[in-house]
Amino acid sequence: MKVIVVGASGMVGQGVLRECLLDPDVERVVTVGRRALGRTDAKLVDRTVPDLTDLASVEADLAGADACFFCLGVTSVGMTEEAYRKVTYDITAAFAKVLARVSPGLTFVFVSGRGTDSTERGPVMWARVKGAAENVVLKAGFKAVYLFRPGIIQPLHGITSRTPAYRLLYVLLWPIVVLWKLLSPSSITTTERVGLAMLEAAKRGAPKPILENGDINRLAATPRRG
Repeated sequence: MKVIVVGASGMVGQGVLRECLLDPDVERVVTVGRRALGRTDAKLVDRTVPDLTDLASVEADLAGADACFFCLGVTSVGMTEEAYRKVTYDITAAFAKVLARVSPGLTFVFVSGRGTDSTERGPVMWARVKGAAENVVLKAGFKAVYLFRPGIIQPLHGITSRTPAYRLLYVLLWPIVVLWKLLSPSSITTTERVGLAMLEAAKRGAPKPILENGDINRLAATPRRG
């Protein structure tokens, strides 16, 4: 498989990238972001693009891919809807347009979040914009689209969030997260499980198009069939 990871420097993206590099079925991983990842691997092709809405310089690297794991995301805190839409919707739309042309047979796995508003008309700004981004991918004409809407994600294997506020929240809320995990294991997932579930969706599909934490955990635990 040849896969593309967008947003590989973020917490979810780091988890997905790790599982892709470990998976023997994945022969090549193309990452696309604004800054270099600063790591090397025989499978890895790391491409930097200053403006992620202009992908002309990397179209050749994106061609012929089997899957795209789109993990790019920013916190909406302190952002206007216009600014948040430029990052969340416009970049997604640009990738969807290019990939539908150069890799039309791929599976597109898009990470949004629990509570995303598919109607695009709800009262919560980030949920409306994420819903619009989901919808533009669904309309692009790919072989398959899976929408991952995780809630709480536990970072593993030394992975951390690039957002300082999120890192602080994980530290402050960790005792509560541990208790919650004991009481309701399906309500929390991990960076490893998200990565494994994405790969499973790309290889063999998923039982439903929208997956939340419980669905992600079950898909990640699917017995591998080679």
